[in-house]
Amino acid sequence: MEEMEEELKCPVCGSFYREPIILPCSHNLCQACARNILVQTPESESPQSRRASGSAVSDYDYLDLDKMSLYSEADSGYGSYGGFASAPTTPCQKSPNGVRVFPPAAPPPPAALAPPPPPRNACLTCPQCHRSLVLDERGLRGFPRNRLLEGVIDRYQQGRAAALRCQLCEKAPKEAAVMCEQCDVFYCDPCRLRCHPPRGPLAKHRLVPPAQGRVSRRLSPRKISTCTDHELENHSMYCVQCKSPVCYQCLEEGKHSSHEVKALGAMWKLHKSQLSQALNGLSDRAKEAKEFLVQLRNMVQQIQENSVEFEACLVAQCDALIDALNRRKAQLLSRVNKEHEHKLKVVRDQISHCTVKLRQTTGLMEYCLEVIKENDPSGFLQISDALIRRVHLTEDQWGKGTLTPRMTTDFDLNLDNAPLLQSIHQLDFVQMKVSSPVPAPPILQLEECCTHNNSATLSWKQPPLSTVQVEGYILELDDGNGGQFREVYVGKETMCTVDGLHFNSTYSARVKAFNKTGVSPYSKTLVLQTSEDTQSEEQTLPFPVPLERSQLRRMSPFSSTLNLQPSFPGRSYFELRSSAHQLSLHSSLQSLNSAVAWFSFDPASAHADIIFSNDNLTVTCNSYDDRVVLGKTGFSKGLHYWELSIDRYDNHPDPAFGVARIDVLKDAMLGKDDKAWAMYVDNNRSWFMHNNSHTNRTEGGITKGATVGVLLDLTRRTLTFSINEDQQGPVAFENLEGLFFPAVSLNRNVQVTLHTGLPVPEFYASRSAMP
Repeated sequence: MEEMEEELKCPVCGSFYREPIILPCSHNLCQACARNILVQTPESESPQSRRASGSAVSDYDYLDLDKMSLYSEADSGYGSYGGFASAPTTPCQKSPNGVRVFPPAAPPPPAALAPPPPPRNACLTCPQCHRSLVLDERGLRGFPRNRLLEGVIDRYQQGRAAALRCQLCEKAPKEAAVMCEQCDVFYCDPCRLRCHPPRGPLAKHRLVPPAQGRVSRRLSPRKISTCTDHELENHSMYCVQCKSPVCYQCLEEGKHSSHEVKALGAMWKLHKSQLSQALNGLSDRAKEAKEFLVQLRNMVQQIQENSVEFEACLVAQCDALIDALNRRKAQLLSRVNKEHEHKLKVVRDQISHCTVKLRQTTGLMEYCLEVIKENDPSGFLQISDALIRRVHLTEDQWGKGTLTPRMTTDFDLNLDNAPLLQSIHQLDFVQMKVSSPVPAPPILQLEECCTHNNSATLSWKQPPLSTVQVEGYILELDDGNGGQFREVYVGKETMCTVDGLHFNSTYSARVKAFNKTGVSPYSKTLVLQTSEDTQSEEQTLPFPVPLERSQLRRMSPFSSTLNLQPSFPGRSYFELRSSAHQLSLHSSLQSLNSAVAWFSFDPASAHADIIFSNDNLTVTCNSYDDRVVLGKTGFSKGLHYWELSIDRYDNHPDPAFGVARIDVLKDAMLGKDDKAWAMYVDNNRSWFMHNNSHTNRTEGGITKGATVGVLLDLTRRTLTFSINEDQQGPVAFENLEGLFFPAVSLNRNVQVTLHTGLPVPEFYASRSAMP
């Protein structure tokens, strides 16, 4: 009921209608409010005078023109009859309902100051639809009074104000519980049991709830409305053309005599039916609106709950990032502390070493001075030669870098935080961005894919017509035995070289693309055959790798290292064969056999003190302690031979040569742990060492210009060494199995150069030829 209240209020005064009248536009006004907004117009400008003068403007045009002239300045709050020269400009006001209305005309000026006004007609403008209406000689009495609206307002006000009380309580009336329709009396429960028992003749009376009884009481009796033209006549018929009730005299004498009329009761029932049907549709819309409001209120609650949950999740994610950064900070600080301790240890050791040597030198100097003081020539000459040699030898020892610091004071560590800062600046909500489709599967470019030694190079691209944004690619390789695929590369590049594969093995490779939306299907599988580990003439066919595209070099996932390097020069021609689901890659150089291993030293896995030159083929060290450097290629099958030439050899150090696992100790002599198998050698003799166990001392050492050979035979699972092409001692190690990398340990007194792709030495070739 409360929602209906706005329908019962006047658009001018904002209060409940008082004596409402119905305008021809079907809107209602209080009779007093209608009188207040009347506007007087000159008689010569009325619609009737225009029709009488033969004006071509119709009633409809006149009303539209009238409305336009009245409300053309509605935005400024004022309106005027622009077409009437004598109409004063009247300010526009707003009713409590927000409708613009016009106050009564200002009082005319004194008679002495103004001429007598011409005859005028009254004009009324509806505040709701702004339609202008000209009153006839009857004025406002020509509009019918809306008695039905008055009755609704009365019932509404009574229902809102009056409480339903028992009519038979003698003192304080209690709240009514029922109403008897036959007795027309409201009863509370005690009075109903006492005065209206459910027996005898009263048992047939109908008892209804108080609210229903009040409605039925108000509906009966119904007031009969009278005709506005003939106040003594009641409405008896309905004019279809005028759409209004009329009386008998209106049909006989009035303007409705020639109009179509129908019975008032029949039209009453018909219009009630039409209104009920219209209300059914409106009721459905109101029901949908209520359900929609419930949905919106539920959304408000859900948004609040989701906001709290999302904020908590965001805080947790940011805290996790902060924790990860703190952990990484602790790790980096630990590395700095280790570097600090290492530098202090080296400097303190050098201080101790120099202190001892200085003490010895000072003692020798004091002794020599005392000998010089002796006056016995024969005694002096007996020891002078030896003292002179000792002095020169001591001087030479001080001159060979002894007075050069072994360690710098600077920390050669530079924290690369730019990628992390960029990632933090790019941190954003993915779900707030427009999502793109999943990328299409990449296409492997067979003409650019190849194998080389135990390395494989793969190249791929997006489909030509694909417009989906790609953020990166994932390259996967199996284990060479048909096992599970493993990721070997994730990034934006479209070419990658994988190192450290097994020789003479068949690998399967595939690639997929990804973006923020998801991951694409896999490309077709590419089958690659690595080279056999036998002698080859490939070094005479240096097919260069194309330089127009950048290339990534990756170690095999089975060797646990990753490197970013350009591909090696030297490349085989390949025959490319394609099937529906699998691509294969095979060497076509059948007459040349397959390539032996060409490799260099690996800066990525070497100790920080190792110094590289000559395209990573020559190494030395800036430390007096032994440091380890590995080769770039690992071996698990076949026969492999390489040599190391001694470019510099000072102060008789003990360099070590051999093979090692990828996780060998890098700051100790090769062979000190169980991850290396080595031969260490000085200028006179050599030893084999593994897990800090020294065996097979053999005479014969190295000098500057010497050559040390390493022969790894994984077919026989043995390791053999040679010096200057002669075998050094017996077979050094047997029962070798797994993945091995060439390795060297040296200090600053040694510099070596690596030579690969060499034939097997004669001493081993002749032994292999024997049955």
